[in-house]
Amino acid sequence: MRQFWKILKRYAPWLLLLLIIDVFSTLLLWLCDARAFQFLIGLILLTSLVLFSATVMVFYFKEQHKQAFFRAFLTEPDVVNTEKLLGAVSQQEREQLYLLVSILQEKQRRIQKMEESLRDYEEYVEGWAHETKTPLSLLTMILDNRADELSPSLQAKLEYVRSQFQEDITQILYYARLGSSTKDYRFEAVHLQSVLKEIMDDYAPLLEEKQFLVENLLQSETVYTDRRGLQFMLGQIISNAIKYSGDDPRLTVSLQQSTAADILIIADNGMGVKSYDLPYIFQKGFTGDSTDGGKKATGMGLYLTKKMADDLNLQLEAESQWGKGLSIFIIFPRVRLN
Repeated sequence: MRQFWKILKRYAPWLLLLLIIDVFSTLLLWLCDARAFQFLIGLILLTSLVLFSATVMVFYFKEQHKQAFFRAFLTEPDVVNTEKLLGAVSQQEREQLYLLVSILQEKQRRIQKMEESLRDYEEYVEGWAHETKTPLSLLTMILDNRADELSPSLQAKLEYVRSQFQEDITQILYYARLGSSTKDYRFEAVHLQSVLKEIMDDYAPLLEEKQFLVENLLQSETVYTDRRGLQFMLGQIISNAIKYSGDDPRLTVSLQQSTAADILIIADNGMGVKSYDLPYIFQKGFTGDSTDGGKKATGMGLYLTKKMADDLNLQLEAESQWGKGLSIFIIFPRVRLN
C-alpha cells in the first residue's frame, strides 16, 4: 500500500492531466447534447475508472521492475545488470545512473584488490606459523633427549619458553582455521579425562612455574564433539587462568550431568572479572579493567574459545566474582548415538 501511494505521488501530474482531459470531454458532451450526456454518463465514469486503474497498474509494475533491477545491480554491478537497469529508467535518471555505476565499479575493484591482499596475508601468516614448528620441534627434541646436559633452572626456563611459543602458534593456526570457509571437524565420542591429560601435559611448565594446584574431578565421562576443537578450548581457558592467577593458585575441573546436557566446569581462584566486564570477556581484544595481568593479555584467547564453541554448536558461559576467581562452563548438548 505504501508503494502504491508513492507511485500515485510520483505520477500525479500525468494522472491529473488524464483527469482534466476526461472532465473536459464530459463537459463538451454535456454542452452538445444534455440527453445524450445523461445516457452516457455511466459509461464515461466506468471507462474513466478502468483507464485510471490501468494507468496506475502500468506505472506500478514498471516501478516494481525498476526496483528489482536496481537491487540486482546493487548486489552485483556487472554489465548485464547495468544494461537491464539502464533500459528501465528515464533519460534523466540514466545520466545520474552512469555516475553511480562508475563509483560502484571503482569500489568493487578496490574491494577485490583488498580481498586478494588479505588472502595473501593470511596465507603468509599461516605459512609462517607452520614454518616455526620446525625450530619448536628442535627445541622439544633437545629438551627430551639432552635434558641431563642442562641445569634444572635452564631446563625449566626453556620448557616455559616452549609452552608459551606453542600456545602462540596454536592461536594463530586456529584463528586461521576458524576464518576458513571449509572446516575439517570430526565429531565423535571424546573421553574427557584423556583430553584434559594432554592439555595439562602441554601446560605443565607454565602451571609448575606458577605452582598451581590442579584438582581433576573427572572420572570416565565422554562427550560428543570434535577432539581437537575441545583441546584448543581447554588450552585457552587454562592459559587464561594462568595469566590471571593470584597467590596459591588453584584450578578445578569437573563435570555436571543432566538429561539435557553435560556441563564441563573449569574454575580458578585468580583475580576474576568485575561484574561490568563479565558480559564482554568473549569479545575480540577485550582485556577488561584488570591490573598487571591485563598488560600481558591480548584479549584473543577467550574470543577464539567462544568462536570455536559456536562452530562446534556448544554453549559457553562464565561466572566470576572480582578477586575470587573465574568459572567457565562448556555446555555439551546430549546426543543420542545409533
